[in-house]
Amino acid sequence: MNKTVNQKAWFLILPVLVLVAFSAVIPLMTVVNYSVQDAFAGDFYPLDDKLEWFKQMLASDRMWDAFARQIIFSLIILAIEIPLGIFVALNMPKKGFWASLCLVLMSLPLLIPWNVVGTIWQIFGRVDIGLLGHTLAALGIDYNYTQDPTAAWITVIVMDVWHWTSLVALLAYAGLQSIPDAYYQAAKIDQASRWKVFRFIELPKIMGVLMIAILLRFMDSFMIYTEPFVVTGGGPGNATTFLSIDLVKMALGQFDLGPAAAFSIMYYLVILLVSYVFYTVMTNLDKRDGH
Repeated sequence: MNKTVNQKAWFLILPVLVLVAFSAVIPLMTVVNYSVQDAFAGDFYPLDDKLEWFKQMLASDRMWDAFARQIIFSLIILAIEIPLGIFVALNMPKKGFWASLCLVLMSLPLLIPWNVVGTIWQIFGRVDIGLLGHTLAALGIDYNYTQDPTAAWITVIVMDVWHWTSLVALLAYAGLQSIPDAYYQAAKIDQASRWKVFRFIELPKIMGVLMIAILLRFMDSFMIYTEPFVVTGGGPGNATTFLSIDLVKMALGQFDLGPAAAFSIMYYLVILLVSYVFYTVMTNLDKRDGH
């Protein structure tokens, strides 16, 4: 006898589906529509070659330069924040008042809005009134993030590390807290070194949350806009003009809606592809741990 399945539970997620349709699907379809049309004088005209804007963007040195800057920035961020977050998590107190205090302090940077973070570092790095900029100038160090591309990159990277390393540390800390004490007791009996405890006990156990941290940090760093735009405006020149900043300049500054729409679709597909790769790796990792 077949048991009747109650399908009424679908009504519980109907509001979410409607919200996603209005906030994601419909705007995405609008962008796709713009990518196959030409905007002129407020009107849209269908293109004879529907892939014209995509071909134009793929042949654009401007887009590839921004893409290269974006990749370099994301790789630098991951190379710094992941090891640093793990190091901080390993050295945080495990219990008691100091553990709670550390968790609160680590959470504070994550609560600050992105535009406020950019404003803080914009003022902090100014030579005339900023504590960092004024101190470096007093020490004889030539630091000016508005004129020196290297200083601009260092400022943006340090700002992102300050803002988001806490996320990696908190995720790694949560993974470390879930490791049973029996593992550490066995390692102590075997007189395992601190490195071996980390290599063979802690790292494998937190690998799942680390993959989540890497995925979140990659996605966020690859879509970064507000902080570098507030601090440097994409300059000096195009030194810190990442993909998102270049896209906004193209769409709003030049009003090239067709190329900008094609640009944004390719941008979206890259993020989607990388996210899928990370998801596949995480899924395989869970299956391996399950066995």
